[in-house]
Amino acid sequence: MSMTTTTDGTSAALTITALTVPETLDSPDATEFHSFVALNNAICLSDTGMRDFDRSAEEMLPHWRESTDEVHLTLLAREAGEIVGAVTVSHATAEPTSAEVDLMVLPDNWGRGIETALLAAAEAEVRALGRKVIQAWTLHRPSPGEAPLVPKTGWGRVSRTPHAQLLADAGFTLEQVERNSAFDLQGDLAPIERMLADALAVAGSEYELVEWTVPTPPELRSGYAWALSRMSTDAPSGDLEIDEEIWDADRIARRDARFVDGGQTVSVSAVEHVPTGTLAAFNELVTGSDPEGVTHQYCTLVLKEHRGHRLGQIVKCANILRWRGIAPRSPRITTFNAEENRPMLDINEAMGFAPVSYAGAWQKKLE
Repeated sequence: MSMTTTTDGTSAALTITALTVPETLDSPDATEFHSFVALNNAICLSDTGMRDFDRSAEEMLPHWRESTDEVHLTLLAREAGEIVGAVTVSHATAEPTSAEVDLMVLPDNWGRGIETALLAAAEAEVRALGRKVIQAWTLHRPSPGEAPLVPKTGWGRVSRTPHAQLLADAGFTLEQVERNSAFDLQGDLAPIERMLADALAVAGSEYELVEWTVPTPPELRSGYAWALSRMSTDAPSGDLEIDEEIWDADRIARRDARFVDGGQTVSVSAVEHVPTGTLAAFNELVTGSDPEGVTHQYCTLVLKEHRGHRLGQIVKCANILRWRGIAPRSPRITTFNAEENRPMLDINEAMGFAPVSYAGAWQKKLE
């Protein structure tokens, strides 16, 4: 897809074309993919003031190349041959309702029409897919500043950045605020050991800890698929329209392969409900090939029917203790939680997680 327009306040032509996804990172056509990854990292640094969200091209390429379960289409904006912005449109193939857009324009290039042209191009792509809902995320520094934005949930607030204001002006609604918290992995883990022991005592003999490093053992894939599918139904999401996700053992294997192919290490701590043999809770910790890189907590969930037994505390504490042996030089864990998810935030705060940035979840319904 390509288009040409003229940005406000300049005579330079703006061209928007689809990113070429290379076969490998050292192939002749990989240059613009590397540039896209660099832009993505620069945007996260600009928005938060931290390098915690840096991603490598090695990590990202498998997700852009493998489209069985999720498709990522990236559009690049150029002026005089130089990349000045990008937007990615992502959608799951098995779930039909929504698509997510990720807009990337640095402050130096903001305000000349680049961001509006990219957002319009992304919306056109979503409409062409037949999706009825667009969702987007904005990153924010800790201080909400003057005239902060409050989500429909009423929990939390974020600063009125140009990106947030653009989405509001384009018909998006701020549905939810998520807190990004960090945990010092180099500190004393004795409190975590005590919290794990306390939680195991409360849970009792009906619950058993199960742990593995991706790829998931074949005998656990179906159970893990069921538990992971419940992220779409059991996690707090405000009024965001979240499709109920469809997972099976094969989808787990494909997800695992993307992690492995991207040079990432993933540790999973889960709790099995012994009487039924089902996984009742789980936590994922992820890092890339850099041994001193930041650790990311991906999914954490306690299934609704198993809440009240401190299972969230078990999987989070157990995985941190396990992780010390896997990535001993990683400086910290970073994680996101909905501001209204007080049970999980209470656990995080007791463990020593502290807020470092925020994210806004936005939604626009298409007519």
